[in-house]
Amino acid sequence: MPLTAQTTPPDRRTSYIIGQLEGERVSIPGSKGVFRILASSKQTNGGIAVFSSGAVLSDAPGFHWHAEAHDVFLVTKGYLKLWNGDKCRIMGPGDFAYVPPKVVHNPELLGPHTETLGLVAPGDWIDFFRYVAETYSGVIVPENDNRDLKALLIPKVMAAKDRFDVHFERDYKPPEVADWLDSENQLPGPLEPYFLRANTGPRWLAGGVMSRPFIRAAQTEGRFAISSIESSSVYDKSFLARYLTFPEVDHCFFVMEGALKVRFKGEEDWATVRDGETLVISAGQAFTLDFGTRYVRALSFTNGKGIEELIHEAGAPYQGFVLPETIEAWDESRVQAALAAVGARSEPI
Repeated sequence: MPLTAQTTPPDRRTSYIIGQLEGERVSIPGSKGVFRILASSKQTNGGIAVFSSGAVLSDAPGFHWHAEAHDVFLVTKGYLKLWNGDKCRIMGPGDFAYVPPKVVHNPELLGPHTETLGLVAPGDWIDFFRYVAETYSGVIVPENDNRDLKALLIPKVMAAKDRFDVHFERDYKPPEVADWLDSENQLPGPLEPYFLRANTGPRWLAGGVMSRPFIRAAQTEGRFAISSIESSSVYDKSFLARYLTFPEVDHCFFVMEGALKVRFKGEEDWATVRDGETLVISAGQAFTLDFGTRYVRALSFTNGKGIEELIHEAGAPYQGFVLPETIEAWDESRVQAALAAVGARSEPI
């Protein structure tokens, strides 16, 4: 039986689908926002936590840093003001930022309704949100929660300052907001904080599937990677038309546009994941993907080298900005070499 959408993640490492605007939903009192946890330690063997968040205009939580945790911000709606080390930018839809450990940062959602996708590694860092927040059972976000955010947040943080990897800087002098630089269109070296402008950065194409990485595993010492995976139902068949197994890597796909189809080995029927829904495929699960509409775009979050790295290794740099009209045949020997490089294996359907 194919997967069906549920409202919260299961309590173990398994494959599942989360419905639109669902997840483990919590709200920090007074933040006028909500976190929707899509996967965390139990589902990724401690590797990563993936969540969506939404809010209307609200106060920033304060300048802080993490000793070990990595943070990312990917805006999908509205605007976000982010201080990230010695830079500050106004981020809009499609813009991305990476904050490595020990870098001071502070996000301020500018609204009028801002939505972001986030990842934090290691995955148990998300327990901080669970500690300072309360369960949210509303529709989208608690727009009329007018409680004093800092008055409620700071005492809880101080009471548990040794339990969580969150360190506030009260006397920090932040940089002024500045315009985006022309150079903020590429991926830097490992563990460097950066901003990446929407629809820029490298692109790779392999057998009808494009990957636009926001951050690669090589930049995070192998901890995680994030990419936009894109293809089309117009193509006869992509190189992903096979069962793939990643023994150690979990995949979390957040569908932005179109319909992503998944089938697990041993099952006859496909499950379809649509706009706003999330598909989590656990490590060790043999699966195949297909693309159910003319254009499909899904954001892939992995706790290691996953499907995005497979496309990079099996494909070639792509200069276009949209999918090509036709696809070229792929080199199967190169695909097999790519599978070996990322530690995955394939089987025919």
